[in-house]
Amino acid sequence: MTSQRCFRVIASAIAITAALACSGVWASEVSAQQAVDKVQRDTNGKVLSVQTLQIGKRKIYRIKVLTGDGRVKVVEVKAND
Repeated sequence: MTSQRCFRVIASAIAITAALACSGVWASEVSAQQAVDKVQRDTNGKVLSVQTLQIGKRKIYRIKVLTGDGRVKVVEVKAND
């Protein structure tokens, strides 16, 4: 293999790796605490309960929150894709 061809192969591998990383293929899983923190920030509410659901290969956190205006809201956060 010539050095120029070797360089192209390495450059292609780097490009593929970068594309996979940006697409979230290698993204880490969101923890229950991270999901709770996000919901608290987004709703400015008090978390009442957290359920972890497994639907096929997908993991979802179902978070019940009491909003500032006294309503109960259920928010679902994907743990992985």
